[in-house]
Amino acid sequence: MLDAIATPFGWLMMLLYELTDNFGWAIILFGIIVALVLLPFMAKSKKSMMRMSRLQPRMLELQKKHEGNPQKLNEEMARLYREHHVNPMGGCLWSFLPLFIMLALYRAVVKPLTIMMGIPDEMLLEGGAIYDQLQALGYQLSNYTTSTNSFYEQIYQAKFIAENWSAFQGITDQLVQMNFNFIGLDLSATPNWQFWTFDLSSGAWQTVGLFIMPLISTAMSYFSMFINRRLQPQVGTTQQQQASASSMKTMMIVMPLMSLWIGFVMPAALCVYWIINSVTGVIRETLLTLVYRKQMDKEDAEFLALERAREEELERKRQETERLRAMNATTVNKNTSKKKQQAQAAQADAERRAAAERADRAARRERLGVVEEEKPASQVGSRRFARGRAYVEDRYEHPETAAEATAAAAEASEGAGSIDPDYVEDTVILGVPEDNAAHEDAPAAGGAEQQENVK
Repeated sequence: MLDAIATPFGWLMMLLYELTDNFGWAIILFGIIVALVLLPFMAKSKKSMMRMSRLQPRMLELQKKHEGNPQKLNEEMARLYREHHVNPMGGCLWSFLPLFIMLALYRAVVKPLTIMMGIPDEMLLEGGAIYDQLQALGYQLSNYTTSTNSFYEQIYQAKFIAENWSAFQGITDQLVQMNFNFIGLDLSATPNWQFWTFDLSSGAWQTVGLFIMPLISTAMSYFSMFINRRLQPQVGTTQQQQASASSMKTMMIVMPLMSLWIGFVMPAALCVYWIINSVTGVIRETLLTLVYRKQMDKEDAEFLALERAREEELERKRQETERLRAMNATTVNKNTSKKKQQAQAAQADAERRAAAERADRAARRERLGVVEEEKPASQVGSRRFARGRAYVEDRYEHPETAAEATAAAAEASEGAGSIDPDYVEDTVILGVPEDNAAHEDAPAAGGAEQQENVK
């Protein structure tokens, strides 16, 4: 599965090797190409994190304003992200890509025969043509490394084939004579960390140079993380920033140590990639920070100008409203929505029908000679004391007589029924045709005497 993922990277490495005829330069070009391919994604991540940092003060204000109301806080935070085109997860999603590519390159470097050259595994197993030729020429893993780990054996086999190239001619056209020599160092070799055991008789630079390469990759890894930390905007609350700072300090120790360990347990070719990856990372972070800092300063200035203009407009409207209110010249802001207009039209129609019914009722009562008693101010519909038995309509306009009027209203309502019978009677009258109203309602009005009066 991993070999299948690493195969495209192996093809690219093989293409670069054929272009440069040197394994070290192929790795350097590979690192540069990877940096260029990842640049748009890393730029997006950098921009998102810088914008998140710029929004930090407003996020803290929202947290204080909506403390205890997480739903409202989430809504406001989402609106803030939407207005400023920020994805909270956009800053960390792309940071895993370099590690993924590193693993794929690692597989291509340690298996150059199968992944880079595309040689079938059967040819390298017992009974295969390449395997048999290696054994015939006396190939031994111990001649290249003291380790018993056969995982890196392909890179040593590729070196042995390059050293005995004429013996492998004609086996397969896929074989390539690999040149692992880079600035006088054998990139197929694994650096030896036991410097006290160095044998410099075969060449000081070959031995000491391999020992220095993991140290250089470690130093560059630390320098890259140091620069990133200085340029990286702080994102999150104060507690989150403290946790992030603590985590970053830990990573600045762990990651270089991991780089050091990798440099001494894997072929030196990986050190070359680690160094070029750190160098391109420092360049990328520095340039992106300079570019986006200017861009976001301009965006912040425009946003603050719009905010200031909006606040000034709101203040102007507020002062105008206060002035009109002082002059008693304010108007009701009408809601022009269709639903509101329909409701207002229905209410107006109901009021019109009610007014027409009241006028018709008054006219019929007048024709019937029914004297309408004065209704108390507290009456609503048929309920005489809906507003209270001691209700006085103008108690606030005349506070000096309110107490006396309230007591009088309470005394006048004592013993009276809460339902107005005339109102109920009047409702019945409204349902009777006009030509029969006198005939049907006269007995109900009080007997023969009232019926005579009506006639």
